[in-house]
Amino acid sequence: MERNDIIDFKALEKELQAALTADEKYKRENAAKLRAVEQRVASYEEFRGIVLASHLKPLEQKDKMGGKRTVSWNCCTTQGRTFQDVATEISQEKVHCQPETSAEFYRDWRRHLRSGPERYQALLQLGGPKLGHLFQTDVGFGLLGELLVALADHVRPVHRAAVLGILRSLASTGRFTLNLSLLSQAERERCRALFQKLQAMGAPRPMKEGLSQEEQGLEEQSGGPQEEERLLQELLGLYQLN
Repeated sequence: MERNDIIDFKALEKELQAALTADEKYKRENAAKLRAVEQRVASYEEFRGIVLASHLKPLEQKDKMGGKRTVSWNCCTTQGRTFQDVATEISQEKVHCQPETSAEFYRDWRRHLRSGPERYQALLQLGGPKLGHLFQTDVGFGLLGELLVALADHVRPVHRAAVLGILRSLASTGRFTLNLSLLSQAERERCRALFQKLQAMGAPRPMKEGLSQEEQGLEEQSGGPQEEERLLQELLGLYQLN
């Protein structure tokens, strides 16, 4: 084999381990969320605390105070290497967001899509139908709020129809009402601001010269002014903003 054809198995092993860690984290937090709901916690802060502490394990009888500590009790708060550090080492290149599962989306959302514009473009690229398929069972803990914030901060009039489609697909996901009720106050305000912007944008204007190919395609997705307004009113009810 030529030198350029040699497979870097060490890098592949690191990437696989990072993906498995992300998947395990998603499943662990989702299980903690379900337990918190069953326990009927009194506040959002208590709910959030349970999920964020889902990686901790209870002390056993052999664990003693005052002994020599060789392992940190909370690896997620250490100053050393974290999962994000390992993920960054694996790939410094910007990748297109093309997940096939919700776990892959969560991994890409955290690892590669760091800025608001990148996240907004990724949501437009995937579109409502794809997002609805990825999250048909449930949107991961805290993710719904982040999706709404990305849309609220970067929505443009030319993308109005596409954003409405994304919002409709998210509203059809499993346990949507529960996830909506768990939004923080700041996320609720951004959600309200998003719908205010969509209302102010009104129906899409006729196609004009000078628009990019992407913008022309997004305008063509519109089902007409009346259909968009009907959908907007429906979404206001689903997102409890009436």
